[in-house]
Order: sequence, then C-alpha cells, then structure tokens
Amino acid sequence: MTYDLIIIGAGPAGITASVYAARKRINFLVVSMDIGGQTAWSGDVENYTGYQFITGPDLSAKFEEHMRTYKVNLKEGEKATKIEVREGVIHVRTDKGEYAAKTVIVASGKKSRELGVPGEREYKNKGLTYCATCDAPLFSGKAVAVIGGGNSALDAALQLLKIASHVYLINITPSLGGDAIMREKVQKSGLVTVMNSSFVTSVAGDKMVKAITVKMAGKEETLAVEGIFVEIGLIPNSGFVKGVDKNAAGEIKVDAYNRTNIPGIFAAGDVTDVPEKQIIIAAGEGAKAALGAFRYLNQSR
Repeated sequence: MTYDLIIIGAGPAGITASVYAARKRINFLVVSMDIGGQTAWSGDVENYTGYQFITGPDLSAKFEEHMRTYKVNLKEGEKATKIEVREGVIHVRTDKGEYAAKTVIVASGKKSRELGVPGEREYKNKGLTYCATCDAPLFSGKAVAVIGGGNSALDAALQLLKIASHVYLINITPSLGGDAIMREKVQKSGLVTVMNSSFVTSVAGDKMVKAITVKMAGKEETLAVEGIFVEIGLIPNSGFVKGVDKNAAGEIKVDAYNRTNIPGIFAAGDVTDVPEKQIIIAAGEGAKAALGAFRYLNQSR
C-alpha cells in the first residue's frame, strides 16, 4: 500500500500535521516512538495561547485527545531508521517495518544532548536523568544538581524546588539565560545554589549516583548529590534522513512552505532550522507542512 502521506513524529508538529491531514481527508500514516514529544517532558507551560497555565503532560494529553478524535492510523513505538526515494515513491523504514508514501513530513523533534563525561553512561537512569518532569518525584528530600542555564534547566530547577532538599544549578556561561520571570523565581527561592562559569568533570557513586565533580575558576569541587538532571540542550533527530540539506547543527533546512530540497519530503518543528523552538511554533509549522503536502499532492495528480 502506498499512502498519500507519512508523518514521522507525534509531538506538537506531528500531531498538528495529523489533524490538518485528517481534515483534508488525506490517506496518511503516523509513525512515532511516543506521543507528545518534548511537551510531555515539560513542567509548567505558560505561553501556549488559550491556556493561562497548563502543565506539559496535560497539554500533551490534549494534543493526543484531539488527534485521536480523527481515528488516526498510528504506529506507536516505532523508530524511523531510513528514508529513501525509489522510482518516485518515498519509502520510510522503521525498526519494525517499511512503509511507502507519495509525501513525508519529518517531525521527529530533538533528543537530549549528553555531557560526555566519565560516569554519565554508567549512572544513566541510576540517579542521572534527562527529564525532570518524568523523574523529579523520585528525589523527594534529596540534594540534586541541574546542569544547564537556559529555560530547560530553569524549568527543571523550578520543578525540583517543590521536591528536593536543595538544588545546585551548574551553568557553563557567566550568567543564567532563559526567561527573566523564571530566573527570578529560581534566584528568589533560597533553595538553589547557582554556580555560573562552571562545568561538570565527572559523575560518581556506587549502585546509584552519590556525587558530581564540578570545575569552577580552575578548581574542582565535589558535591554530594543523589540526583543529576542534564539540561544542556537538544540535538535534532535527523540522522536517519539522508540527502536533505541540513545546517551545521544537523537541523533540516526548510522553506516557508516547509519543503526540503527533496520533492515530496517536508519537515516541521524542532528538527528543522526554523528559529525559536517553542511548542506553539512547532504546532504552527506542523499545520503548514500538512497544507504544503496537500498542495503538493494536488499538483502531482
């Protein structure tokens, strides 16, 4: 079977694309490892139009509910591994099968960047994590470290304020970035030690994380912590898409219609080079990509 469209990813971009594709009555398939993407990992969301305040998991649930009202054909838990064009048809290979389509929207988002220090791999999911929303409740009453200085790190620190006994915020730059309101909340909390111009050199423990070593002003200091939350940015899930133009960061280049340099292949959301990685922007880009694919299909008939 050859679909009109395959959407890879079910975060804000992929889900919105699926809603628009369903409304246009396109014969399509959604392939995704999970539902909600980074939205499901977010803590408090205060900048999504229509909601003065909503949590990331709640907003993700709203997205999923909206998508499922259209009885979308969804292959959940499948990872896209390759895209190739053969005789004018686009083939999407996953870890569980292969599907064919006339058009594809790559909305595979981003994944967490790793520290790359000794002990990180050994203690992953043993006190070291990349998702505060998922794992913060496990560290009740414990001292923890958050690595990073942008909005993701600030969001993690704010979530942990309600749970942990103390939070060390380890930031490699001279001052914190992110939104001013979030910075103020962190700095006024009294429970966060901000360590600017510092970086992690190693992670240690026995069966679980027990300490983290930080270098600041040329001196190393070991902090006793039982949890480490890595929030140092994200890298695009674009490695499986060969042949499309990408920028130096690995983001897929798209035009105003979300087209890539390969006819029939579109991209949307955080996997692309569109500036400002925000939930609302990803959703809008997903809508544009679906409409672009619909236009392409009509012109190709």
